[in-house]
Amino acid sequence: MTTDSAPRIKITYATLSADNEELHSQFEAALAATRAALGGHHSNYIDGAWRDGDGAFEARSPIDSEILLGTFARGTTADVDDAVAAARAAQPAWAATPWRERLAVIRRAAELISERLMDYSACMAIEVGKNRIEALGEVEESADLLRYYAQTMEDNGGYDHPMGNLGDATVHTRSILRPHGVFAVISPFNFPMALATGPSGAAMMAGNTVVLKPSTASPLSSVNLVQAYVDAGVPKGVINLVMGPGETVGQALQDHPGVDGIVFTGSYEVGMRLFHSFSKAWPRPCIVEMGGKNPAIVSRKADLEEAAEGIARSAFGFGGQKCSANSRVYVERPVHDEFVRLLVEKTEKITLGDPLSRANWMGPIIDQRAVDRHQAAVGEARRDGTVFTGGEHLADGDLARGFYVEPTVVGGLPTSHRLFRDELFAPLTAVAPVDSLDEAIALANDNVLGLTAGVFSEDPAEVQRFLDTIEAGCLYVNRRAGATTGAWPGIQAFGGWKGSGSTGKAGLSMYYVAQFMREQSHTVVD
Repeated sequence: MTTDSAPRIKITYATLSADNEELHSQFEAALAATRAALGGHHSNYIDGAWRDGDGAFEARSPIDSEILLGTFARGTTADVDDAVAAARAAQPAWAATPWRERLAVIRRAAELISERLMDYSACMAIEVGKNRIEALGEVEESADLLRYYAQTMEDNGGYDHPMGNLGDATVHTRSILRPHGVFAVISPFNFPMALATGPSGAAMMAGNTVVLKPSTASPLSSVNLVQAYVDAGVPKGVINLVMGPGETVGQALQDHPGVDGIVFTGSYEVGMRLFHSFSKAWPRPCIVEMGGKNPAIVSRKADLEEAAEGIARSAFGFGGQKCSANSRVYVERPVHDEFVRLLVEKTEKITLGDPLSRANWMGPIIDQRAVDRHQAAVGEARRDGTVFTGGEHLADGDLARGFYVEPTVVGGLPTSHRLFRDELFAPLTAVAPVDSLDEAIALANDNVLGLTAGVFSEDPAEVQRFLDTIEAGCLYVNRRAGATTGAWPGIQAFGGWKGSGSTGKAGLSMYYVAQFMREQSHTVVD
């Protein structure tokens, strides 16, 4: 007997609503189980074994500082040495494994992540304070990153391509991409699974081995990821996990002569220091994915309600703690006041509180430093311009033990103001009137960063001008689901221009895996 079952709902960052009761019931069950399991100890994973470091550090939830996620092994430079040695020892055999077999292992990991969607999402929601839709979306993305990158490698025949011939049939030429060796992956707190999965998976399928160092604010998602890799059959030494502070573990990986390449996702300042210092005897691949001060432009020919919705979602989703967050808006002067009214109206309807509750869309930001950064920016806006809505630090009642601030819209500031230039990683967006689309584009481009950008206009000529002249790597037009956010593997390539990225090639795209390889030409004469 067969039974019909409804297809599983796929949650992405562009999901506008998720009213499926079965989905919420499954998430609630996983949340209850996760709460009951919190507080345990988690070890590093080196050369196929879970082992402790020099003591442990605690990680607590930004939702409520009394929620102990667990204790985590504090890695040392000796642990880094051991992990790199294990990775170097394992790499030749892994690289010699036929690429289709490597892909099969990574695809099994993707399936395990999908099977554990609810459990991993519940962990992540507690770990960093994401609402359930954001958390479910990120775990879905992590699995899809592995699937999509595997497909791109398969589509390219393992990056082994025949080349031309100058007429001599005895000469055979090929271009082959080969792995570099050992990659370090340093991942951030804000996408604690996806930004560990994407680079680690791409590096491994290319034939490299990996040492992963997650943010100390969000180590639990990386523990879950490594467990999925192990359960999928990734051999010992091919994936290694060393947790601990950046000044010890991160610095040791950066300086280690046994590391052949590195991926870092984080701030512009730290990323640029790494980029300048990483290469030693010869240039080593340094895939630095930095932040964004992402603009949205609203034309006088825009659907203003659509623009306000898309900008609110991108400015305040996950508390503005996305490198793609929409933190500045340029609006043509004739529609500025009406747009601000609509944006304020939508912002004030945001439900703020414990993100584990289905009712709340926005939760806390990650820590006290983030609160201080938000409050300093609000103070500057009040001093130099206007706070249209929000701005408060919420520290009463149920929110007292978390890091909660109001989503904030500011304006009345000169476009040269710091709030239009510096990435804040907090729920604040600054709005300025402009006299023309060309002025808006010029202001949007006048920044060292160039990650994402969006425009709202019903005029095809204006849209084309934006697409032709904006200096950013990921562009959106009239997108209600998010003015500057919401890229998905195989749908939108996601990478930065200028100070937002180092390679000119994007994640989530068909070019990503090749960045973890180097080209070799073979000329063979019969």
